[in-house]
Order: sequence, then structure tokens, then C-alpha cells
Amino acid sequence: MSLAMDPPWQAREQPAERCELTILMPCLNEAETLAVCIIDARRYLARSGIDGEVLIADNGSTDGSQDIAAKHGARVIAVAERGYGSALLAGIAAARGRYVIMGDSDASYDFSSLDQFVEKLRDGYQLVMGNRFLGGIRPGAMPLLHRYLGNPVLTAIGRVFFHSPCGDFHCGLRGFARDVILDLGLQAHGMEFASEMVVKATIRELRITEVPTTLSPDGRSRPPHLRSWRDGWRHLRFLLLFSPRWLFLFPGAILFLLGLAAMAWLLPAPRRIGSVTLDIHTLFYAALAVVVGFHSMLFWVFAKVYGSREGFVPSDPWFNTVMRLVTLEMGLIIGGLLLLVGLGLGVYALGAWQSAAFGPLSPERAMRLVIPSGTAILLAFQIAYGAFFLSVLEIRAKAA
Repeated sequence: MSLAMDPPWQAREQPAERCELTILMPCLNEAETLAVCIIDARRYLARSGIDGEVLIADNGSTDGSQDIAAKHGARVIAVAERGYGSALLAGIAAARGRYVIMGDSDASYDFSSLDQFVEKLRDGYQLVMGNRFLGGIRPGAMPLLHRYLGNPVLTAIGRVFFHSPCGDFHCGLRGFARDVILDLGLQAHGMEFASEMVVKATIRELRITEVPTTLSPDGRSRPPHLRSWRDGWRHLRFLLLFSPRWLFLFPGAILFLLGLAAMAWLLPAPRRIGSVTLDIHTLFYAALAVVVGFHSMLFWVFAKVYGSREGFVPSDPWFNTVMRLVTLEMGLIIGGLLLLVGLGLGVYALGAWQSAAFGPLSPERAMRLVIPSGTAILLAFQIAYGAFFLSVLEIRAKAA
């Protein structure tokens, strides 16, 4: 009987040896630059006297990167599921170090100079972010679109949405306490993994700091794996999904209040602004804004309840107190009252039609009754069904 031999770089069961630092690099066809990165990382470990390892999380390279890594003394694990996040998640899980410093294996970061990261980690910081805007971006290292639009805008959104202290959300060079980051339950498989780590670390109130980091042009002759618009959208989408206030609550509240004010203004009579007359058509769209705005705010409540339970939305004591007062019965009562108001306005409109012998009615007069009637009925059903759905979420929370 013959035994099939694994390639020399293939990850095998290893003894549970622990060390202080793992220098982790994701890799997908990085044969041109991988050796330089590993040599620099091993040189840093030797110079600093740190007990550590260099770990390559290979994402299916076909250019011999695995053999290059093994030849230069790195440990290699194979990660079948494609994606930047997938490679790093597997690498963090396999790391033997108490601390992990991760960085791209394209020679854009200097792995021979990691002293500031290690110092901050030893000082008790749980996430140490590199900041390329503080350390310097060398000519040709970052496309202008990324430097002046993508990174600043997405970082600003992250800082506003989550009150994060990080000034460079997407720096690929960062260090962290391995076990603490594993406890965050990171899940993103693509480039948005970089944002997920910062966001969840901020939400969990980890100790976060930054160190200046220099970004150099990468040493590859091929284009990078990053796709500007696709990956930029994935980062933005992630930030929105993890911040239901900005996705649902604030836009919904603005729509609701503006629509309600416009309805109150237009219900008594048409209004003129200069030479423009606003009448029932504007009233209809104001009512639509009320309904859409309320629906958006209701989705915020759902997302807040679910997100708080799953740990990706920060818990809010004020919100939790209010939600304890919101019961299914209260929702049904409020929905029932609104339904009665809507039906009452509908009956009144029907009476006006009857007084006209069910003949033609003035649209301006009829729609001033029908529009608020329909709006009240829609809101009544939204509130009632929303109360039932919140009760379902509550049952799920108790079961969990």
C-alpha cells in the first residue's frame, strides 16, 4: 500500500506550541515579492529577539508561492475558500502567537521595522492600526482615487458612524491580540474584512491606537487583487449594514417629519409659493414620505434589536429601556386607534360622496380626506405587524 504525500508547504497538525508574535501574510500568487517580505519579517524577529513565527495563509496560489515561503522558513497553511478575509481568518485561527501582526505580502509594508506595533501591544493595546497618512505614502504607492476619495471618505464615514479613533480604516498593516480578535466573531470573506475588524473592535470598546506606517509601491508586475469600485462599495455596504441609525433611522426620521409637516400645511387648502401652487399632488407625496419614513424607522428598530443580540450593533441602555415598555398589546392598541382614524376619515369622505348623489366630486376636496385616510390605515398596519415581528424577535432572543 502506498501513501500519498502532501506537498511540503501543506499545513499539517502541529504541536500546540505558543510564541509571542505571529507575523501573518495572506498570499495569492505573490511569488515576486513574498521572499522579500518573509526575509524582512524573519530579520525583525532575529534582531528584536522576539519568540515568533512567520505564517503564510495561502489562498490557492499557482505560481509556486507556497514553496518559496517554505524555502525561506515560513509556516504555510492552505486556505481553500477564496477571499482576503477568508485567508486572514484562517491565518489568525492558526497563529501560534499571543500577538499577530498582519500585512500584505506585496512588499508595500516594511516587515523589518515593527517595533512600534510590538511596543503598543505589550503596553496592553488590543488593536494597533497602521496609519499611512501619518507615516507617509511614497510616490506611486496609492492610486489618487484611493488616496483622496476612497480611503478618506470611507474612513470619515466609519469615524462618524462608530466614533472610531482610527484615521486609516483600510491600512493592511495592523497588530492585535489574537484571542481578543478571535472573540469578535469576524466573518467577512472579502476586502471588507479590514473594516469589520475596526468596527467590531470599536463596538466592543477594545483598546485601540495607531502608529505611523509608510506605504511603498508594491513590487509586483501584475495588477493588484483590489478592485476599486467593487471593493469600495463592499466597504460602504458593510459600514451601512453595521450602522442601522444612519441606514434607517436618520433618513427615515427626516422623511417622516418633513412629510408630516407638509401634510399639516397642505391639508386645509392649497398653498402658493411665488407663482407655484402646491395642492393635492404634493399632499400625496408628503403622505408617501410619511409612510416610507415610518417604515424606515421601523426597520431601524428591527435592525437594532437583532444587531444588539448578535453583537454587531452596540447595546444602548436607553433603547433597551424603551423597548421593555413597547409590548405587542401596546402596538395593537396604537395600530387599532390609527385604523379607526383612517376608517373614520374614509366614512366621512363616503358621506361627502353620498351628499353629491355618488356623482362627480371635486378632486381637491375628496383627496384631502382620502389621502390622510389611506396614510392612517397604512401606518396602522405597519405598527400592528411591526409589533408582532418584534414579539417574534423577543421569542428568538429568549430561546438563544
